[in-house]
Amino acid sequence: MAEVQPFRGIRYNLQRVGDLSKVICPPFDVISDGRFYYRRSPYNIIRLESSEERPEDTATDNRYVRAARTMQSWLEEGTLVRDEQPALYVIEHRFLYQGSLKSRWGLIARLRLEELGTGHIRAHEKTMKRPAKDRLNLLRCCRANFSPILGLFHDAEGEIAPLLSNLPSEQADVVARDNDGVTYLVWSVTDQRVITKIGELLADKVIYIADGHHRYEMGLMYRKEQCSTARHSTGEEPFNFVMASLMRAEDPNLVMVPTHRLVRGVRRDKLAELEHSLAVHFDMELLSPISDLSSTLEVWMEALGRQGQGTFGLYGLDGTRLRLLTARRGQALRESMEADEPPSWKELDVSLLHWVILRGMLGIDTLEKEERCLEYTRDGFQALTEVDCGNYQLAFFLNPARIPHVLEVSDAGSRVPQKSTYFHPKTPAGLIVNPLWDRLTRLLL
Repeated sequence: MAEVQPFRGIRYNLQRVGDLSKVICPPFDVISDGRFYYRRSPYNIIRLESSEERPEDTATDNRYVRAARTMQSWLEEGTLVRDEQPALYVIEHRFLYQGSLKSRWGLIARLRLEELGTGHIRAHEKTMKRPAKDRLNLLRCCRANFSPILGLFHDAEGEIAPLLSNLPSEQADVVARDNDGVTYLVWSVTDQRVITKIGELLADKVIYIADGHHRYEMGLMYRKEQCSTARHSTGEEPFNFVMASLMRAEDPNLVMVPTHRLVRGVRRDKLAELEHSLAVHFDMELLSPISDLSSTLEVWMEALGRQGQGTFGLYGLDGTRLRLLTARRGQALRESMEADEPPSWKELDVSLLHWVILRGMLGIDTLEKEERCLEYTRDGFQALTEVDCGNYQLAFFLNPARIPHVLEVSDAGSRVPQKSTYFHPKTPAGLIVNPLWDRLTRLLL
């Protein structure tokens, strides 16, 4: 069963930091300019979530050690304060998307860790070594979760939603607004009857990790390390859990946007052969730029969206024009893909792109090569300019996948390529911190 529990969260003391909006930051993997958050406040959570590296860093004085020292200092001076009672934290995201104001509800709780593929928690996306190592080092030093993973659960009957959405906004414990205009409202729920009811309703649910695979997997690794050194473990120690923001998979305001691929480091002979290789499997249409880059991008993405499944945009092979690639023999091409993968995996555009083009045609066929040759962005403007500047050779644009389709892949026991999904907006770091200790002791012994 999926076990969801309340916890004594650590929160900012607003009397010391002032506006909570100035001290939150995005999760570590989507921070584009850490300096912005450093400048915004001396108490910004980036100093814990993704502390800056320094040239003089050593094994005993580095970004992770500094994060732990900063956290210890903030706890001792009262900048961070731990709640007296265990609570579930209800969160509402209010955001503008495609011209409409949307609202999405979730529940921040601690989720019992279990080995993936053995129970009620399922992954959907592959991970990479570098961010995994980074998150493990941070856990070892700080012993805390600064940003929650995102977990989805099926609730087609809508049993859980009313328990979360009947809270008056004027009574929210905290309100914060991020740099993109998203507003976050958080309520602390300590009523034991409500906590018990939510736990019972979620107990038989499958929890799909929608975001935060590196954090979850390193939580498992950290738990293993702690259990190996503990004289006795009851299974109830905080390191047996991870902080999670849980949301309904059926929520109409659960938005998933595509993550585009930037390519570098491909041999010239592979690039020279690419046009011929593409012609074997794809129909191609060239789109020319129009008045300005912003308008051009809008028109190109609309054209990509109209083509739908099985179509990619390729930039960098035809000067300043975009090449639309549509799989000619879509089903036959997908059947030629990795034999061990389920049909739901083969139906995803991102799987087709990685298997047929990136692996088969460009030779990016190992995780090591992917980490070296690929970069990921949701910003189409950035993708175009990075190629124009010569920082990357190619950019591949994708349509967003459908959420039910991605969950089908997870149910089949498979995983899509890394950075295939992006759920918008992400819950920021700094609203709630989940400590992985029973009582406050020195973080650095």
